[in-house]
Amino acid sequence: MNIRRLSGNERYVDIFVYSVLIVWGAAILFPLLYVLMTSFATENEYLTRGFFVIPREWTWDAYLYLLANDGFSQSFLNAVIITVVGTAISISATTLMAYGLSKKWFKGRSAINFMVVFTMLFSGGMIPTYLVVNEFGLINTFWSLWLPGAIAPFYLIVMRSFFSSIPYELEESARVDGCGEWRMFFSIMLPLSKASIATFVLFYMVGYWNTYFSALIYLNDSDMWPLQVFLRQMLVLNLDMEQTASLFQQEIVYTPGAKMAAIVLSALPMMIIYPFLQKHFNKGFLLGSVKG
Repeated sequence: MNIRRLSGNERYVDIFVYSVLIVWGAAILFPLLYVLMTSFATENEYLTRGFFVIPREWTWDAYLYLLANDGFSQSFLNAVIITVVGTAISISATTLMAYGLSKKWFKGRSAINFMVVFTMLFSGGMIPTYLVVNEFGLINTFWSLWLPGAIAPFYLIVMRSFFSSIPYELEESARVDGCGEWRMFFSIMLPLSKASIATFVLFYMVGYWNTYFSALIYLNDSDMWPLQVFLRQMLVLNLDMEQTASLFQQEIVYTPGAKMAAIVLSALPMMIIYPFLQKHFNKGFLLGSVKG
């Protein structure tokens, strides 16, 4: 095996690149480490010690308090329901529509493709969208979060391009054996597109898990708020309550450790799921980008 040795200039360039990446990675990881470590510190240490990375006294009180808090538990459950059901709806609608639009014999294919691309460039706006959602009676239901953005145009175009790139001879062979359209989709097309589906499942999951603005607009009942809206109430609005706690006796004033623990718990599910789908990420995104 013949290995080429790096020249002096190339070695210096590599050292510079790796140094920049190490510094950049440390700058990204340090705030995450600070939040994680602070969540295990006592409130007294947080208030008296100031800035620190490793707490002197470790405690699980913040996590135990959050897990026993009805508001956090309910919002976490809402976020799970919104994410699981919403991802299932979105990935099903995206794959089915992409498969249909990939067929050249489909009448009106060009017009529908144009409308899909048009929505990427122009949006109806917040007020018209709200009026449509309200007209359909979706206000204060999870359907207001699932249906308006069920299909992401970019993901649809990538999936359509992937289905179009599958050799037509494969379909002809399956049809000769008596394969119908639905069996063609579920038995042949879906197994071939596992990488792409896994990639877009991850994207849809992250999008639904981080749902904030739509929930703030469409969900009036606080018991239906997802985790991100609860975090806003906890992290942003609670800052003023700490200074005027006597005027808000009915409100809960969360400790700094509880706030940090809430951030950790809200990020934990996506951090657990991502490694299982990472191997499909690069492959899945490139599969549909060859043919447009």
